[in-house]
Amino acid sequence: MKLLSAKFDPDALSIVIQADVDFEQFELFAEPLATALDCDIRERQWGADRHQWLLNFEGCPVWLHYEFYGDICWLSVDNANDVDVLGFLVSLLTPHIKTTQEGLHG
Repeated sequence: MKLLSAKFDPDALSIVIQADVDFEQFELFAEPLATALDCDIRERQWGADRHQWLLNFEGCPVWLHYEFYGDICWLSVDNANDVDVLGFLVSLLTPHIKTTQEGLHG
């Protein structure tokens, strides 16, 4: 799992993730991400250009989305009352973010 950034947007109820994702092998990115977030995978959906997985974090449903054509990945919740969960999840992602400089020197 190669994360480049994770930006929490409480107004959009989402965390936008910049990462190295291979659409054809999405599970190689998504499964370690779910583990890093201490989430259970409840459902896996995919189509021609999109993956959408339903995760569970301590009883809170969290959606993991990836769209191939825009190379866009994000986590979201459906309920504004769950926005604090995203705030916590972004703190779990932070240790996994590798900057370009770290990639060159680490």
